[in-house]
Amino acid sequence: MYELFDETAARVLLAIEPGDSIRRVAHHLHTPYETVRQAVNRLEDAGYLAYDGGLFVTDDRVRETARDLLAASADVSPPSIEEAYVLPQFGDWPFAFARIDAVYVWTQGGYQVGRNPDDYPIFLAVREQDIERWQSFFQRFGLPTAFERQPRDAVEGTLQIVLDPRPTLEIDHVDGYSVVPRDETVAYMREHYAQFQSALSMLDRMYDDLDVADRESEQGRS
Repeated sequence: MYELFDETAARVLLAIEPGDSIRRVAHHLHTPYETVRQAVNRLEDAGYLAYDGGLFVTDDRVRETARDLLAASADVSPPSIEEAYVLPQFGDWPFAFARIDAVYVWTQGGYQVGRNPDDYPIFLAVREQDIERWQSFFQRFGLPTAFERQPRDAVEGTLQIVLDPRPTLEIDHVDGYSVVPRDETVAYMREHYAQFQSALSMLDRMYDDLDVADRESEQGRS
């Protein structure tokens, strides 16, 4: 039984939403399809997963066991930056990447603000009603949370989660990531035009219904 619950299997159990395909789970986990397929086969053979027009977990209690496994693993080896971006999917409440992380998502990884790997904030929009749940969730994985980016010397470890609580939450999905709407992201980029000028031009090329770069260039000349 124990060999079933390696970290890959635990991640698969936590990432699955009822009706998902293997490919969709792999997409959300940003993990090779074959790796996920093998984990799904093992879990299905053991009865933890079933397929009926899509995958579903047969007993939600096993999801908590999977969460416990990953939390215990984090005590030994803290989450990497890549793992931290996947981690919110293992919670039970809605979220969306925001601010500079939304820019990264909407440019499909084409634009990434330089962040020091030893001082790395991740920006997450969440519902106000879920704040305490998210704080407890990230605490289980050894990740500090705050409502504003904290100075490096105020944080244990290299990662911090900056929560942006909102009364309601609009969510789009891009390349397996939950993200705040594109219009909000563009507005944020306009507010910080010097930092995101090239990213605005990139979005202009990527999305036919946008015309933000020319307008921002005009603003820059005014």
